[in-house]
Amino acid sequence: MLADTMILPESTIVWILLLFDAVVGFVLIFGSRSQPFPTPARRFGTFILIITGLLLMGQSAENPTSLQAHLGIISVIGAFGLVTGIHHMLNTRREVLVAPMAGFLFCVGVAGLITQTWEDLTEFEHWAGFLALVVLGGGQTWLVFRGLLIGRLPLAWSQAGMVALHRGQLHGTHGALECFEKAWDGDEEHLNPMAYSALFKINQFLQNDDSAAHWHELFIESGGSNAVAEEWLDAIDACLTKIGKSSSLSEE
Repeated sequence: MLADTMILPESTIVWILLLFDAVVGFVLIFGSRSQPFPTPARRFGTFILIITGLLLMGQSAENPTSLQAHLGIISVIGAFGLVTGIHHMLNTRREVLVAPMAGFLFCVGVAGLITQTWEDLTEFEHWAGFLALVVLGGGQTWLVFRGLLIGRLPLAWSQAGMVALHRGQLHGTHGALECFEKAWDGDEEHLNPMAYSALFKINQFLQNDDSAAHWHELFIESGGSNAVAEEWLDAIDACLTKIGKSSSLSEE
């Protein structure tokens, strides 16, 4: 049996998998801070840590979770994360972290399950399993490249900036200024005037004259008011007016 030919005992491999699960969970939670909308990655990371905690408690039970069950669990969790992550990466374009990290879980889980049953497979199933692993490796490489290396999120940063404006949060982490400063892209130049106009108006509102002049210059160079929908400019003005009124009331 395969269990008799393992380099490491099954219990040791389970502990390594638990450590792997925990690392993925922590990477998602801490990495979510770099995403325009941190909630998806933070929630998925928290979910993984909860499952890891339950599996960890299971190791102290009279009948601990088997290696095959652990692999099946992370395969299912990885598949769920892949569906959600790819949706965010390609459709909503709000974050790019969940898909590659879920891909690691899915690849490890499926590869482990194939390895566990390798000696019981026929020659045809061996080739099918090998091709499946090649496809998984290629797909995971694409996820890492598309998500972690060239993850393009200018539209999401603009959306996050507008959300921060509506909340009245101009400064700090995920504040409007930080979000709009990241909301530009050389391949999607039509988004740049939106960010420049917002930064110009916010700095003008804050009476940062030098910064306002800098962003206004970039705004004019990128097309000015003709390159931005009037509704966008009106929405920024409305948010800043609301913030100004709230500030006046708090000072009274």
